[in-house]
Amino acid sequence: MSTVRRYLKKHTEALVKAVGIEKACEIAGKSKATLGRYYSDAPEHAERFIPIDVVAALESASRYPHVTTALAEINGLTISFDADARNSSESRCVNSDVIALSQRFAMLMSEYSQSIEDGVITVNEAKRMLRETLALQKVLLEMKLHLEEEVVTG
Repeated sequence: MSTVRRYLKKHTEALVKAVGIEKACEIAGKSKATLGRYYSDAPEHAERFIPIDVVAALESASRYPHVTTALAEINGLTISFDADARNSSESRCVNSDVIALSQRFAMLMSEYSQSIEDGVITVNEAKRMLRETLALQKVLLEMKLHLEEEVVTG
């Protein structure tokens, strides 16, 4: 079994155990045996991996996105995870908006740089850049709302 496959299976196991096997079975709608096969390193289960919809469901119940982080690391990416800010609707200040804006712009430029290396932007590369552009737009909108709030309350 390749190193990448072993790595994914290890993180799948960590996710299932973080949620708890019984709860994971309930969330996933799978048996203990089926979940076990997803992270088993036995040769007969080498090609069996956890479905992405099950990963999403389990990670929403977990305190940490084990499999998502592993996938990012395999692809040379890092993700920032802040459990306290996850799905938070708390208002941020303009300073944090400026930081988020610069980070998002840097990510967009990184995607552009990678996409244009060969002189051609593929459909998948364009989709990734579009996602970054939309994330940048969201940060700009949040910043605009915070600035308007400052004008009204200031």
